[in-house]
Amino acid sequence: MKLLEEYRDPATVRLLADAVARIATKPWRLMEVCGGQTHSILENGIDSLLPDAITLVHGPGCPVCVTPARSIDTASGLACRHEAVVCTFGDMLRVPGASTDLMTARSAGGDVRIVYSPMDALGMARSDPSREYVFFAVGFETTVPVTATAVLRARASGTGNFTVLNAHVRVPPALEWILAMPDCAVDGVLAAGHVCAVTGYEEYEPMAARHSTPIVVTGFEPVDILQGILMGISMLEAGEARVENQYARVVCREGNPAAMAMAREVFEHADADWRGLGVIPGGGWAFREGFRSFDAASRFGAVPDCPDPGDGVCMAAKVLTGVLEPTCCPAFGRDCTPGSPLGAPMVSSEGACAAYFRYRGGGR
Repeated sequence: MKLLEEYRDPATVRLLADAVARIATKPWRLMEVCGGQTHSILENGIDSLLPDAITLVHGPGCPVCVTPARSIDTASGLACRHEAVVCTFGDMLRVPGASTDLMTARSAGGDVRIVYSPMDALGMARSDPSREYVFFAVGFETTVPVTATAVLRARASGTGNFTVLNAHVRVPPALEWILAMPDCAVDGVLAAGHVCAVTGYEEYEPMAARHSTPIVVTGFEPVDILQGILMGISMLEAGEARVENQYARVVCREGNPAAMAMAREVFEHADADWRGLGVIPGGGWAFREGFRSFDAASRFGAVPDCPDPGDGVCMAAKVLTGVLEPTCCPAFGRDCTPGSPLGAPMVSSEGACAAYFRYRGGGR
């Protein structure tokens, strides 16, 4: 508790904000990749402490927000048409697919259950062998090792009624995709500390050099974020582009090799559809050949390709790539609210639109 208090200390926050103001001589745009960082920035008013020349933009750092509509419709179909028990995290229930969402599927009689871990779903499958249990797996590299562990335990115990609908994605390829956009206006990046705690940050080093963009691995408390901003601005002002680690109390360069080994035993890198971004090369995970029997999409079949919902009204794609601030979307706070969302960023607890609605007065 004492450590957390130190990273929330108002005097330290003010000192760091003043330090940023002293060294910033040009306009700079920094993107925080993680939705948890976005919520912390808005909740603590960090952006308002910075000089006007420093702009914070929000990246696609919410796995719920980038889960494609096809996966949601597949999960809904598993619950309703195949009568499987679909287990997933609570954030996923109201994310709109192309034709439905999991809350609607549950209202229509589908068995959709909220769990806190794939281990919960595996436990249900073991205790009820008469039914099929599907864990709808979403998340960045932080949660892939846990899903892999559940699959390995299912295989070891002979639990044949447990499968995974896999929507896991990888952060570095998505960041690479954004930095390579012709109209990218991001000068520096605050990388997600929790992801790097698992993966390390070696993969970011050639990216920083290739795009001449400083990347700072950053934590989530106000002092963490402002220190990360200061480190990023310092590099920009000096004309330097490398990876620095603000979150050294949690993250090391090599990450967690044991966790990554677990993930790689079950999954391999694959192209993946990111909602709002499209198919990103190497942007996801796929089951390795020896574990395909645990792939729910292979066992039950996936729904055909379908467009993301909200085309023409919801501007989530521009929000996810940092092109548009949520309040600039014409539907924000009017047609799109947490109670009646048009896009995933208004649903998720880490979504940028939900953060602006909560902390910046969404009902306008």
